[in-house]
Amino acid sequence: MRRVVLSLLFATITMLAVAQSPNDSLSTITQGNVRVKIETPLGDIVVRLYDATPLHRDNFVRLVKEGYYDNTLFHRVIKGFMIQGGDPNSKGAPADAVLGSGGPGYTLEAEIRDGLYHKRGALAAAREPDDVNPERRSGGSQFYIVWGRTYSPRQMEYLVDKMRMEHPETGGLNATQQHIYATYGGTPHLDGEYTVFGEVEQGLDVVEKIQASPTTPANRPIADIAVKMTLLP
Repeated sequence: MRRVVLSLLFATITMLAVAQSPNDSLSTITQGNVRVKIETPLGDIVVRLYDATPLHRDNFVRLVKEGYYDNTLFHRVIKGFMIQGGDPNSKGAPADAVLGSGGPGYTLEAEIRDGLYHKRGALAAAREPDDVNPERRSGGSQFYIVWGRTYSPRQMEYLVDKMRMEHPETGGLNATQQHIYATYGGTPHLDGEYTVFGEVEQGLDVVEKIQASPTTPANRPIADIAVKMTLLP
């Protein structure tokens, strides 16, 4: 009986460890010591940048150091999907301004890596669509943070079949992706399409608040959400 109880206890601890660390098996590719604090009126978000995407990491760091992002807005917010920022044209923009086309005047080579998924809290680079950007190069400054949704077993079964049909070359979603999206949520249909270059380390509750903000028909928050970014030591 004692052995059974200990076995059950061990199994419970193991399950909790897996639940708390969905990327343990991906620790090499998701590691990184560069962290950036994003201050907003709704609270602070701390993101950690991946070493596996050095072009995006270094570009983001340079722009933060230059103060490029300061006073820009989260100009595009879609509830249950993501929050997007980084458009320099959003600084002090009037309420009727059309935002989303601004940038530093260059793009970045895609760094789409196996193992970097659009889980909830993922930091990724926005870009022009495939029809004008077949190489999937990232915009120079605009980024988004994923919110997404979670999937029930039945929904996951449907999603796996759908992804397998749409992406036969990859076979759909692997076991790690299925675990992440069923347990933590995200936007799996974006995997392999955009460069993920970091993740939220602190302040996921702030991301939740921002993605739930009331918006205009153009998906701009009615109350401006301006940011200030700082490179952490």
